[in-house]
Amino acid sequence: MKKTKSRLWPLFNQWVSLKLLAFLVIWSGGACLYAQSGRLVQGTVVDSKQEPLYGVTILVKDKPGVGVITDFDGRFSINLAPEDNELVISFLGMTTQTVNVVGKSTLSIVMVEDSKIFDEVVVVGFGQQRKESVVGAISQTTAKVLERTGGVSSLGQALTGNLPGVVTMTTTGRPGEEDPEIVIRGVSTWNGGDPLVLVDGIERPMNSVDINSVANISVLKDASATAVFGVRGANGVILVTTKRGEEGRANIDVNYTSTFKTYSKLPPLMDSYDALLVRNQVIEHELPYKPDVWSYYLPYERIHKYRYPANQQEYERYPNVDWIDELLRDYATSHNANINVSGGTKFAKYYVSLDYTHEGDLYKDVNNNRGYETGFGYDRINVRSNLDFALTKTTTFKLNLSGSHGVKQGTNYNQYENLAWSAFYGIAPDAFRPKYSDGSFGYYQPNPTQASTNSMMDVSVNGHGFTSEERLNTDFVLEQDLGFITKGLKAHARLAFDNSFNEVNRGVDDTNDWEDNPQMWIDPEDGSVYRNTDQDGNYKFDFKNNNAWMTGAGTVDIGQTYRRMNYSGQIDYNRTFGSHTVGVMGNVSREEYSRGSNLPIYRENWVFRTTYDYLKRYMLEYNGAYNGSEKFAPENRFVFFQSGALGWMFSEEPLFKKLNANWVDMLKFRLSYGQIGDDRTGNPLQEFFPENRWLYIDRWASGGRFRQGLNGVNGSDGPYDWYYEANIGNPSIQWEVSTKLDIALDYAFFNGALAGSLDYFTENRTNILLAGRDRAIPSYFGATPPRTNMGEVDTKGYELELRWNKPIAYDWRLWGNVFYTHASNKIIERDDPELLPEYQKQANKAINQARTYVDYGYFNTWDELYASTAHDALDAERMPGNYIILDYDADGVITSFDQVPYGFSNVPQNTINFQFGLDYKGFSGFVQFYGASNVTRSVGLQGLGGVRNTVFDEGSYWSKDNVNADVPLPRWQVQASDYTNGTRFMFDGSYLRLKYAEISYTFSKEPFMQRLGLTSLKLFVNGNNLYLWTEMPDDRETNTGGWSAYPTQKRYNLGLRLSL
Repeated sequence: MKKTKSRLWPLFNQWVSLKLLAFLVIWSGGACLYAQSGRLVQGTVVDSKQEPLYGVTILVKDKPGVGVITDFDGRFSINLAPEDNELVISFLGMTTQTVNVVGKSTLSIVMVEDSKIFDEVVVVGFGQQRKESVVGAISQTTAKVLERTGGVSSLGQALTGNLPGVVTMTTTGRPGEEDPEIVIRGVSTWNGGDPLVLVDGIERPMNSVDINSVANISVLKDASATAVFGVRGANGVILVTTKRGEEGRANIDVNYTSTFKTYSKLPPLMDSYDALLVRNQVIEHELPYKPDVWSYYLPYERIHKYRYPANQQEYERYPNVDWIDELLRDYATSHNANINVSGGTKFAKYYVSLDYTHEGDLYKDVNNNRGYETGFGYDRINVRSNLDFALTKTTTFKLNLSGSHGVKQGTNYNQYENLAWSAFYGIAPDAFRPKYSDGSFGYYQPNPTQASTNSMMDVSVNGHGFTSEERLNTDFVLEQDLGFITKGLKAHARLAFDNSFNEVNRGVDDTNDWEDNPQMWIDPEDGSVYRNTDQDGNYKFDFKNNNAWMTGAGTVDIGQTYRRMNYSGQIDYNRTFGSHTVGVMGNVSREEYSRGSNLPIYRENWVFRTTYDYLKRYMLEYNGAYNGSEKFAPENRFVFFQSGALGWMFSEEPLFKKLNANWVDMLKFRLSYGQIGDDRTGNPLQEFFPENRWLYIDRWASGGRFRQGLNGVNGSDGPYDWYYEANIGNPSIQWEVSTKLDIALDYAFFNGALAGSLDYFTENRTNILLAGRDRAIPSYFGATPPRTNMGEVDTKGYELELRWNKPIAYDWRLWGNVFYTHASNKIIERDDPELLPEYQKQANKAINQARTYVDYGYFNTWDELYASTAHDALDAERMPGNYIILDYDADGVITSFDQVPYGFSNVPQNTINFQFGLDYKGFSGFVQFYGASNVTRSVGLQGLGGVRNTVFDEGSYWSKDNVNADVPLPRWQVQASDYTNGTRFMFDGSYLRLKYAEISYTFSKEPFMQRLGLTSLKLFVNGNNLYLWTEMPDDRETNTGGWSAYPTQKRYNLGLRLSL
């Protein structure tokens, strides 16, 4: 093809090159340029399509700096010395060639694409790009990486540590609820920071996808990468692409993993013996304040019986319960099995997958004598069928069918199910036996409501419920190659239907029994036995449990049942004109989404992307999105947001090539800047609340009676109901706007042995939607004030990524990576009351900044106590050994106004991942560490308190002989003020964990493989969450799931992967 070119550009390029070269010579001390007269060799360099390549480096082997580059027509000529026998030909993205030139004067060289560094195709918004042309901040991981994630059943958990910039926080280990919270590059709004998750281009939850069906996952982080997703992409985008069939014979892959799991870490509770000794110490300390507290003091002989009972009678009379041992198994089992078949012909390609996951329960089986089994668990079946049909040479029809059936098991005591694991966070070991020898459950008869519940009983006799979730997703995609109009033009249309149905409370309902379950308590003072019931409720004879439970057919969970319809049309144009490559994408999409009986939410997006690439050296991208949302008034409903990005492949500059820095494979600079809109007003379940939808209109409600008192009895009894303005609309409310900047460097050295990137990013979130209840408006205003744009947050940080992959000897290979991310945020504005002091305002603090009363040392003597600042409540109950609380406002008294910002927020500012792997022939092994820092977590491990003899192992306790102890003594009967604990329960949430480890062997060419008809067989042993270093009392990375939770787990896995 004849090439067109500007006559000015080569002159300008040569002039710049000469100037830079002159500067380099001066800077390097006047090094001499090499010139050699001799024979002349000429030639041309083309690619596999016979297109001339400009800028190819031609160097004389073993003579650094001696060489030329090809011109626009791919031609070159070079003078060689008599001893010059070989030329080294190199070009970005192509395999370097060494050509023998002995006896040759003319060469014709064809460059072949290099699959070592740039074979990766990166999934971007509504398309794909080759890795070297990507200018946005995008990270991608593959199926091979996800397969090594230690037997987890949650795709969200599999992301932990495998993508820079992505922070995951586990809240619970309950089977079926292990999906972590995910944050990309920090939090920049208080209206929900969850990223958008797209599975095959449609918004869907990740827990509906089996890990074995995933081809790759891309995380889009900057404005350039996320702009085309419009309103939904402001917090980042996760693109999950599932596997598809390829032309060829049928491939059958079978994967199986068997898991042994146990709890990771729970708060350390003292046993009865140690707890009662601490209580005695506390009682001695409280005697001057409350002399009658001495009645609770126990002699050592009696305390000794709790740890060393003489017989069964003393064993039950003096309980010493290890709740972990009583409730949890040594290990539980889980299983995952997957089989998939893929292949195809020129007409049809297919990928079909069936997956089964079972998550076992850590809780022991308890015989409740009620005729049904109890416990927790999770079972899920996933099916997927991705079909591609070539209807004509230019028309392809794709049909994606996927579905899942998941069932969670638990008690039917849903509202109070957390009581099942409250034992690990506060039930006293001496309160009662979980279950006595006669079959009765224990309870604390003197104070049954405050002494906490019996977790074994809560698991055993509140029924056994099943929560099921059915999902069915259907995608129809039609792709048309429009090359007959112009080369590189394509179009496709998509229609997707998603339906999810949730059912709760199917199973045994044992919460409405007319009789109490038999409970028992033995008074350790005199051995008296107390029972909660002694007669049958019906016949008044000796008690007999009637097992009056019922079976429940289940009910629909309206809030979790949803339907979604998405339809879109798209045009793509990609074409190369000589040295210029251009691309254009335009997409129009509309979505209808509803939960339960709510009216659908409508969203509409018109987006485009344009790209330009010159010689794989200079790259330009411009994106735009015209977004619409029903939440805003018609004049503010549709807004245009735009972003752009630049890329410069510096390593392809002719001047750089002349440096003969062969160890540099790639140096690319990236810059992106743009804006994205957001209309979120809460989490997905809150989207359908009336106050979160049509923000521009008033909402009226009725309720309450006019107090006429017509009947002379009840003053509030009147004939009329109030009709009032519940929420005031804001016609001027507008979109929340995210302005993002990303400056980055991508690099690769030593033939791909080292590669990575450095990113610096900022985000300025303005016009943040602020709820009326959070505004600085007095409570006597009456109606809920209107939501408004009165928030601003700045976020900034950086990412470091380094990967290595190096053969070190025959059959040996070292590989691994290091990721480090820092992201911090600061509230600039949030409508704080004007007269509040600075430290009480939310401005200039992080979102969800931790706050507490700050302590600095102890009152070690009475003189120090009397000289200290008084408390405005319970001041007379302060005692030596308490924390000295900082009077921050210096008003001479400790009050609620002395609560100040402390530490960090609940989202880590820093995360780090380190992975190191070693391969030898068929053997492979690796370890992966993941850690986080600059995070604060509050865990209220309150001990004693006058009722429960619960004491956590917090280290050493203060005494007059140990004034440098770790913590003050807890309280028993003398109540302390709310300020007394200071920072005692504020924990540094930093941690480092051995996240994954694996040893495997892969068989491929052994003779027995052929006899068995196998092409590959991999056997492996791996683990997840194997070891934890932290100051936290338990292994939860956030408290958002509540103060207590089902224990998180460590996993040990055995498995195989085979291919037929």
